[in-house]
Amino acid sequence: MPTTLIVLAHPDRRSFNGAWSDATEAAARAQGDTVLRSDLCQIGFDAVERAAHYADWPDGSAFDPLKAQEGAAEADKTPSDVAAEVDKIRQADRIVLHFPLWWFAPPAVLKGWFDRAFQHGALHDVDQRFDTGLFRGKRVLMCVTTGSQAEESAFNGKEGDVRLLLWPTAYTLRYLGFDVIEPIVVHGVHGYHKGDRKAELITRLEETLSA
Repeated sequence: MPTTLIVLAHPDRRSFNGAWSDATEAAARAQGDTVLRSDLCQIGFDAVERAAHYADWPDGSAFDPLKAQEGAAEADKTPSDVAAEVDKIRQADRIVLHFPLWWFAPPAVLKGWFDRAFQHGALHDVDQRFDTGLFRGKRVLMCVTTGSQAEESAFNGKEGDVRLLLWPTAYTLRYLGFDVIEPIVVHGVHGYHKGDRKAELITRLEETLSA
């Protein structure tokens, strides 16, 4: 059976992002998928790569993340939190990322997940990347929310073209060989709506979850 990994990068599972990730899980299970989850904030994933994660890194030596990750992979000494994520990524036939755009980029915890869980020496190396990446034929979908309106996030919008804002994330995934499909973006998701506008938002979000 196919395996779907759902990665949630939002601090509250009760948020729309959290509810959307739950809807993704329900849909994946309904079609017979095995579902894995990485709720990054809920599990307290440490987003900062540093020497302290590697007991064998020489004291006083300048920290080199690529060398540290490669050495850990070769010696089977990958930090336990990263090893768990690496295992899920390897198992997945598809990955669905759920996150809001904050300050024109994904939350820092998702970038940190890339920094640490996309382990050099385990998931990629100098010869296995892009068109020779280990994850060729596997797909990633980004499910994204913005606080801005759709017209503000268009190619000529004052908030910047959302697809350009997502390009660094897409290219990170492409580096490992993943096929990155067209993202699904839901706009205008924030807590400042009132009255009729709030009711309209709730209806719209409920329709998104049931789609």
